[in-house]
Amino acid sequence: MELAHSLLLNEEALAQITEAKRPVFIFEWLRFLDKVLVAANKMSLVEQLTGLISSSPGPPTRKLLAKNLAALYSIGDTFTVFQTLDKCNDIIKSKDDTAAYLPTKLAAVACVGAFYEKMGRMLGSAFPETVNNLLKSLKSAESQGRSEILMSLQKVLNGLGGAAASCHRDIYKNARSLLTDRSMAVRCAVAKCLLELQNEAVFMWTAELENVATLCFKALENSNYGVRVAVSKLLGTVMATALMPKQATVMRQNVKRATLEEVLELMATGFLRGGSGFLKSGGEMLKVGGSVNREVRVGVTQAYVVFVTTLGGQWLERNFATFLSHVLDLVSHPRATQTHVEAVYSRRCVSFILRATVGSLLGEKAQIAAAKDICQAIGKQMKAVEAVVNDANSENKAGAADVAASQHVMVCALQELGSLVQSLNATASPLIQEPSIGLLETVTSVLLHPSMAARLAAAWCLRCVAVALPFQLTPFLDRCAERLNNLKTSPEAVSGYSFAMAALLGGVHQCPLGIPHAKGKMVVSIAEDLLRTAAQNSRLSLQRTQAGWLLLGALMTLGPSVVRYHLPKMLLLWRNVFPRSLKELEAEKARGDSFTWQVTLEGRAGALCAMRSFVAHCPELLTEDVIRKLMTPIECAMTMMSHIPSVIKAHGAHLKASAAMVRLRLYDILALLPPKTYEGSFNALLRELVAEFTLTDNSANTTTSLLRSLCHYDDSVLLGSWLQETDHKSIEDQRSANFFKETILKISLVLQMLDHFAECVKQAKGVRQQAVQLNIFTAVLSALKGLAENKSTLGPEEVRKSALTLVMGALDNPNPILRCAAGEALGRMAQVVGEATFIARMAQYSFDKLKSARDVVSRTGHSLALGCLHRYVGGIGSGQHLKTSVSILLALAQDGTSPEVQTWSLHSLALIVDSSGPMYRGYVEPTLSLVLTLLLTVPPSHTEVHQCLGRCLGAIITTVGPELQGNGATISTIRSSCLVGCAITQDHSDSLVQAAAISCLQQLHMFAPRHVNLSSLVPSLCVHLCSSHLLLRRAAVACLRQLAQREAAEVCEYAMSLAKNAGDKENSGININTFTPGAGSRRDGHSRHQGVNITETGLEGVLFGMLDRETDRKLCSDIHDTLGHMLSSLAVENLSHWLMLCKDVLAASSDMSTAAPLGGGKDEESEKKDEMDDDTMFTTLGEEDKTKPSVAPRWATRVFAADCLCRVIMLCENANKAHFDLALARSARLKNPKNDFLVLHLSDLIRMAFMAATDHSNQLRMAGLQALEDIIKKFASVPEPEFPGHVILEQYQANVGAALRPAFSQDTPSDITAKACQVCSAWIGSGVVSDLNDLRRVHNLLVSSLDKVQAGKGSSSQLYRESATTMEKLAVLKAWAEVYVVAMKIKKEAEAKPKRVLKSTEEDEDDFGTVDELPPDSLITLVQPELPSLSRLWLAALKDYALLTLPAEFATQLPPDGGAFYTPETIDTARLHYRNSWAPILHAVALWLNSTGFNVSESTEETAAAMPNSQKRATSIMLNQAPGTPPTTKSLPELNKDRMHLILGVSIQFLCSPRPEEPVEHVTSCLQALHTLLDSPCARIHIAEDQLLGVELLSVLHRLLLTWDPTSVQLLVTGVVQQIVRAAQDYLQEKRNSLNEDDIGEKENPLALGEGGESGGLVPGKSLVFAAMELLMFILVRHMPHLSSKVSDSPSHIAAKSHLSEESARLVAATVTILSDLPSLCSPAGCMTVLPTILFLITRVLKETAVKSADNQVPPPVSAALQGIKTIVTLPTVKTDETQNQWASLIRSTLASVLEYSQPEASKPVLDEVSVLTAITLFLWSASTEIIGVQSLQNGCINRFRNALNSSDPWVSYTNQQVRTKNK
Repeated sequence: MELAHSLLLNEEALAQITEAKRPVFIFEWLRFLDKVLVAANKMSLVEQLTGLISSSPGPPTRKLLAKNLAALYSIGDTFTVFQTLDKCNDIIKSKDDTAAYLPTKLAAVACVGAFYEKMGRMLGSAFPETVNNLLKSLKSAESQGRSEILMSLQKVLNGLGGAAASCHRDIYKNARSLLTDRSMAVRCAVAKCLLELQNEAVFMWTAELENVATLCFKALENSNYGVRVAVSKLLGTVMATALMPKQATVMRQNVKRATLEEVLELMATGFLRGGSGFLKSGGEMLKVGGSVNREVRVGVTQAYVVFVTTLGGQWLERNFATFLSHVLDLVSHPRATQTHVEAVYSRRCVSFILRATVGSLLGEKAQIAAAKDICQAIGKQMKAVEAVVNDANSENKAGAADVAASQHVMVCALQELGSLVQSLNATASPLIQEPSIGLLETVTSVLLHPSMAARLAAAWCLRCVAVALPFQLTPFLDRCAERLNNLKTSPEAVSGYSFAMAALLGGVHQCPLGIPHAKGKMVVSIAEDLLRTAAQNSRLSLQRTQAGWLLLGALMTLGPSVVRYHLPKMLLLWRNVFPRSLKELEAEKARGDSFTWQVTLEGRAGALCAMRSFVAHCPELLTEDVIRKLMTPIECAMTMMSHIPSVIKAHGAHLKASAAMVRLRLYDILALLPPKTYEGSFNALLRELVAEFTLTDNSANTTTSLLRSLCHYDDSVLLGSWLQETDHKSIEDQRSANFFKETILKISLVLQMLDHFAECVKQAKGVRQQAVQLNIFTAVLSALKGLAENKSTLGPEEVRKSALTLVMGALDNPNPILRCAAGEALGRMAQVVGEATFIARMAQYSFDKLKSARDVVSRTGHSLALGCLHRYVGGIGSGQHLKTSVSILLALAQDGTSPEVQTWSLHSLALIVDSSGPMYRGYVEPTLSLVLTLLLTVPPSHTEVHQCLGRCLGAIITTVGPELQGNGATISTIRSSCLVGCAITQDHSDSLVQAAAISCLQQLHMFAPRHVNLSSLVPSLCVHLCSSHLLLRRAAVACLRQLAQREAAEVCEYAMSLAKNAGDKENSGININTFTPGAGSRRDGHSRHQGVNITETGLEGVLFGMLDRETDRKLCSDIHDTLGHMLSSLAVENLSHWLMLCKDVLAASSDMSTAAPLGGGKDEESEKKDEMDDDTMFTTLGEEDKTKPSVAPRWATRVFAADCLCRVIMLCENANKAHFDLALARSARLKNPKNDFLVLHLSDLIRMAFMAATDHSNQLRMAGLQALEDIIKKFASVPEPEFPGHVILEQYQANVGAALRPAFSQDTPSDITAKACQVCSAWIGSGVVSDLNDLRRVHNLLVSSLDKVQAGKGSSSQLYRESATTMEKLAVLKAWAEVYVVAMKIKKEAEAKPKRVLKSTEEDEDDFGTVDELPPDSLITLVQPELPSLSRLWLAALKDYALLTLPAEFATQLPPDGGAFYTPETIDTARLHYRNSWAPILHAVALWLNSTGFNVSESTEETAAAMPNSQKRATSIMLNQAPGTPPTTKSLPELNKDRMHLILGVSIQFLCSPRPEEPVEHVTSCLQALHTLLDSPCARIHIAEDQLLGVELLSVLHRLLLTWDPTSVQLLVTGVVQQIVRAAQDYLQEKRNSLNEDDIGEKENPLALGEGGESGGLVPGKSLVFAAMELLMFILVRHMPHLSSKVSDSPSHIAAKSHLSEESARLVAATVTILSDLPSLCSPAGCMTVLPTILFLITRVLKETAVKSADNQVPPPVSAALQGIKTIVTLPTVKTDETQNQWASLIRSTLASVLEYSQPEASKPVLDEVSVLTAITLFLWSASTEIIGVQSLQNGCINRFRNALNSSDPWVSYTNQQVRTKNK
């Protein structure tokens, strides 16, 4: 392949390779040439290229060849072009019609087209001859030639523009007749050619307008998807041009413009009458039976959308009312609604037109205006209907017909209104709030419409409103309930309002804040009432029954927390609906007329439906017991089913529908229950099902629609079901007609019915046979699938046989969907049977069939069977058949006579490649060469074949996999073949094939990234982003997402290069000529300019723009990911660009109506920009599109932009300190002006957060507040260099206040208020604002919300679920707690003016850089007045939290009416809110108790007065009294004890097992709370009295250390341990003192108190000292591993001693201090037990840390160790008679080790002699008696002093002097 990369064709190399590879070689050369031609010009090259024309090149080759020749002439000498043109013309004229000569002819045609497209008027003189030539050969050509000639004509027209006017009529006349050609490819080509023609040919949209329309309608008959897209594009564009002609053409001739009415009238003709024409109403029009061909209606629908899209959003805005009334008239026209099915399709079409235009072309402001128009239309219709309904006496038939027609209008209008409101979300609030519009009144009035469809649509619309604006949900429910009660006597009202209530209840799960719990009770009582009164009034009984059950079914969607309370009642209701026994059933049959039976059946269907809803939505409540109770009515229903046919016989066929409903609901619920529960009724059930499938009692040919979904997704290419993946999904789906009963149960016994099935198939005839077979296959397939999933087998041999005959018979069925199902079933059977012989038999059968068969049907069926066998058995199981399968399929794939056989065989081949994996490696080369050959030869019009080729290519790439990176000869060949294949498929005209090419390239990029050329791939992907095909856009974005993950920078760069080249329009040779609904006007006016809309905002800007237009979930999430990857790799380097992007998107929220140029003046292009609207900056278009601005960013995009903002801040945090330091940033900016830092954009950041936080949309407000909080936290401590002592954020006080204020207004949802509280506390606590008066503004917001909290539970009118209130109240309390904690900290620091560092986390300290300026108690003065009420609320919240964290088995102990802030119904959601806010509250309570609280007794009367009732009860329960008894006032000590238990309980419970995802702040808060608590004497006594409590706490802390690593946590833990030890010391001292005073005469020695008693033994688990030593030892070893012999001996331990970091040093010091305190807790004997360990550790620490430092600083561990030695040596308790000797030897050995450590050695670091001398001195001083007598120790000491005196270091000798003097 490398040989092909030369400027001239390497003819020697070409001659040497085999015949088969030559086309590939030539194609590869042409590809290379295409890239390098710009710089070349050689005559010999021209000869080579023209020579190739007559070498019969394949389709892709001729395309490239033409492109290259044209390019060569346009840059080089054009002199010879006429010779080449003549040569081509001669070839075209030639009379040779053989198939062999065809490729040459087609190549010549392609060349002519390319020349004119590239050079246009330079060839002007020759064009009449060329056109005539082409038109002549058009008449005689076959289909491939016809489409190629038409494409060439299109290019000629494109190149010549207006200059070709003389030929326009000829071309039109010749092309016109071909619009109804039988080849679909030709129809597409004609449509594209005429589309090009209408740009210049005025007659097409003036005189010929009607004829063009009729032609288009005819062309749509029996068309496929491609033709519909092309023709609708033509029709829509011609109509739009007729209405608004292009300026230039109008100037040339005075044109009579068409009016809007005329144009719409023409389109409506197509929609209503199809292609039958206007005047030909002779015979056939009078036979009204001629309904419109469905394809025509779908095509015209798409044309409407093109029409509006071409005219653009502004046009639609101005003419919306006219357009709306026209479209709604369509659907009310009697011709559009002749049958029910047709009416449904027409409604779908109209809804599609509205959705595709209003939904995507209009911005949010315009959408609100459109919604008003729709409201008025609905109101008008409803008035007319009411007039007819009230005017009952005149009984005019016309009126009734009007009402029937109005229902369709209502459905379409209401659906669009609902969709609009739903997409606008909270931005739709003006619609509801303006009384003049009256949206709600209008919609609710439709609930009384006589037609059920209209009532349902109105209910759906109300649900949309409620989901978009959740604060309306509860009022709506109440209003509906009230109306339902008042209008109980009107059947419509009962039905309509119950629909509405059910719809609203169904929408609750989309509203996170829910509805109040009481609403559930209200619904149940209404439903019960309806069911009870149903029998009273026969006029209403049907509606009441339906309504009651509907409401109960909807109630189930609220989930178990609500349903749990009503379950017993529900079970009772269900039991009573069905007859209890057979006897009752028989009695029933005897009674009753047809009406009572109808009501009964409807009631039972409703009951079953409610059960199904229960089973689906409350799986947690399905206990064994409940299932047993449910089975009673279900079994009754099953028995009843068998009796129904006789009832229908007796009472008439109109009961059939109701009976079918009962059956459907029954199957529905059984499918959800586990089959074990109804094993007993299998036989009866199967009888019913089989009758169902074989249509025994059903005269219509009902089929199931499930078969498609059961067939494997990948087979869609065979069935054409990919249409479901296009933008036109909703209208294209219409084409698979028939309504269905989807009744499938995966029961293994179905297969025993197979023989019966086969019989039924034989008996049925024709269409009915097809229907029966479809149903049977659906059943068989789902059963097999069930078996495969449950890993069970297919039962005995005879079952297998009958299954096989059934399946094999269908493999030759002419219906493709049945063949597909049969293949699938075969594969599934092989999987279930799983025996090699069985598989071999099946494979062999297919092999034989394929070898002998010649008909298309059996060849396709059996080739698929082979693919399915491999797919389900996998590569290993079917390995031995691989060779035969592959060879047969490769042979079939070459059958050029039948594209269908090629498609199916290639599809199977792809399946085999996929499933065989590495086993296929040996067949890769032959398969690849076949794929390439086919790609180069199969005509492009056979798109299915090309799609399958793309799939094969992808499968091969996956099979070869990572090997593709290699450099071996074979791998290089494979790789280049893959690349060539991708190149060919990329250039194909069909979007699906292009999508396949993209995914192949994506695979290649994954395996061999170096070999994929991004510089050409990225621009082509960017072009596809504007494609009109959803699948192509999806593929492009998915590919970009993968590329951006690795190489974001390159991707953006290449995308920008596309923008730079956009001037050269022909650059991207992909002509986007198809339209999309919802693609926005820009794409269409731009279709001639490739629609590439990358501007200075780059690819990112385009992706942001796409987010506003795309509705496909997968696509949007991929766009989010792509932008996320780009952001994380590029944002920090390119800050201002990304911030500008976010700002432009967010700025749309400040005002949607003004279109001020954003960023104008920032660069040279500002003049250009000023002419355009701000929104078009995102997608700047061609010049002529300035009149059509695109839509402003919608709310969801703005939310995403706000999230991006938070991500940018986070990324900068990990990048460079200068981002958060103004001085640093400025100096760096001076050094290099290109440097960019976040802090320089602070005003932008604040402005964006402010815009978002004050928007209409709730989601955006949340995101804005989050961003604001991030900004405050990150920038709070950044100093302002120009004003020392101030911080930068101070200047933004007003903005922060203004952003927060709206969040505290009355009507704000709880979640936003809760978030705002958090921001408030962050702002107050950040210490940014030093002036109290400024702080007051924000502080007042918190005060006002505190009043709300104190108001108690039931006071405010409830809109949301109770837990929403819980969330808000707890957020307020948490915010206050955080502020109080900060205030106390500042106060403490101010009191200890020589600053004593509080042991807290590091960050907190940085935040309070400005503290010194504050008056000592500034912040505390703000909190002080609220403290009494706050402390009470805090304690109540903690009590709630403590109760809620109890394990499930204590659930009975919870108070029955909830706690202070939660109700029992919402307990599960409340837990989460408590979990988020308890930690700061705990810390605050500890601080408050410590400062004052232990002395404050709350007199319970006061509390009772201040709390609402429910709280009183809760309090009394917590104080362990019966709720009835009057609360007794507790004494202060008891109260304190309770509080202590509460706090310790909560802390210990949390610290035992903090979940790993807990924020570290919770752990630190909890530890700080414990530390603070233990500061107060009351708490110390409490913890010391009960020694086990201390031990427990220590062991919990030890566990915490094992799992939490941060040093800050360890420091806090040591702090708490120290507090516990001190408490014990104080307590022990107290005891000893009291002993001393009382019993001086007694024998008891006070000193013997303490741990260890007389014996000296410490009991682990009961001993405080032991627990503390365990924990401290753990910390020491963690920081100084060599202390533990175990650690230092282990092989993994490295002996190198590292220097302790500052934090570690602090920790070690704290640990040593506590260690030295421990002996004081022991009795003398106990001391002897612990001292050896303690002394060993202390001396080792001294040895390790006493290292000389440059500045003679004593490190903290050393001073602690010295202090510890002193403490221990001077212990008063140890010198008793029993322990004297032991003590002396201990002290001596300690001194000896110190002396030994201080021996100077070469290997060790230099010891700090001063510290050692100090240690020795301490011994001499304090313990002289024990040491004096020991000679060796004395000598050692003297030596040390002597050495020190002679020391060269003056500091050492000086200290030594001092020490000696003291010792004397």
